[in-house]
Amino acid sequence: MNPEERRAFGARVADLRKQRGFNQAELAAEIGRTASWLSQVERGIQPVNRLDVLRLLADGLGVSLQALSPDAPAQLSAHQLKAPEEPNDLDEARLVISGHPALDVLLGDCTTGVPANLPELRAAVDRLWELTHANRYAEMSTALGPLVPRLERAARTAPAEQRPELWLLLSRTYQALAAAFVRQDEADAAWVAADRAIHSAEQSGQALHVCAGVFRLCQAFVRLKHLDQAEHAATTAVNAVRQHTEDTGHTPEALSVLGSLHLSLALVHARAGDRTRARDEIGRARDAARRLGDDRNDFNLEFGPTNVEIQAVSIAVELGDAGEALDTGRDIDAAGLSPERQARLLMDTGRAYAQRRQSGEAVDCLLHAERLAPELVHTHVAARNVIRELLLVAGKAASPELKALAERADAKP
Repeated sequence: MNPEERRAFGARVADLRKQRGFNQAELAAEIGRTASWLSQVERGIQPVNRLDVLRLLADGLGVSLQALSPDAPAQLSAHQLKAPEEPNDLDEARLVISGHPALDVLLGDCTTGVPANLPELRAAVDRLWELTHANRYAEMSTALGPLVPRLERAARTAPAEQRPELWLLLSRTYQALAAAFVRQDEADAAWVAADRAIHSAEQSGQALHVCAGVFRLCQAFVRLKHLDQAEHAATTAVNAVRQHTEDTGHTPEALSVLGSLHLSLALVHARAGDRTRARDEIGRARDAARRLGDDRNDFNLEFGPTNVEIQAVSIAVELGDAGEALDTGRDIDAAGLSPERQARLLMDTGRAYAQRRQSGEAVDCLLHAERLAPELVHTHVAARNVIRELLLVAGKAASPELKALAERADAKP
């Protein structure tokens, strides 16, 4: 399917589902798929190429195969039934982290001391982070399939002098995966990936990378609403990094990790409704950013003065302080940051405008965010909630742009 065909097919699936009175979760359960998979089908992201899956979907909708897909043949050949289905966002990545990643090494008599191609692996991990920041999850998932097992094996079988860097590359890979899972609202998988990132970083001997892994773990805990676990993990790491910096000095890398952990704590307290503690943590993050001086990307955290203010906007929105969020956001120049961070600022600015019932400005911000990072807006819980709220408030007066945005994000009331 080309993109236009996928969108048309997805719209047909959505219409048929609504005619049956199913929501996405109900139809997904009926056919043994996830609601995320079905959402991506309906939005034209996930193609359905295998005819057995197409028939399963038709049966779940209570229609014939031809009613669902007029071009489908009446009889299915064995070859057609086994036709490969293109990977669905992070579905393949979930399989990669299921079970032990290198059992053949543990159980087999594998050769050790085989050198790894470090330049090639470094480039692959860097590319993985580029895809993560660009929210290109289907490509990321495909790249992870061969990369993770290769790194897991190499970290255990390469010459001893190469292993620390291989473990570090593996940690960075799992951190990218944890970040992507959080953005896709798959926090259970993010938890697993973050835990593996922490273990791999420890094996590499890079303590600050362990703390960066804890930051990813905190993000997963927040998405799971395990605020006590997020606070405990972040606070423990903050105390350890503070002790480390007292002994070794405030390196830029340590300040990046420390500031990011303070931002995690600010979000935890904001979600708990503790305005005072949330503001205190933002203040500590600002202090770390001031000492750092410039925007950096240590450990792919994108920490620096600009990112702190972006997070301050988000925290203000969480606390219901729309005016403060808009005032802070007006002074931010995020042009040098990744499209994902720029889109996140626009999304939170849109949420702030929505809190003030300035619907036109809210929709403009969300549409701009969608142009920069479509998947962020289409899958982020907060973005979909604010789109749904804007539709409810507007009622019959909702603009065509808002209605179309709600269709693309599957955010209709």
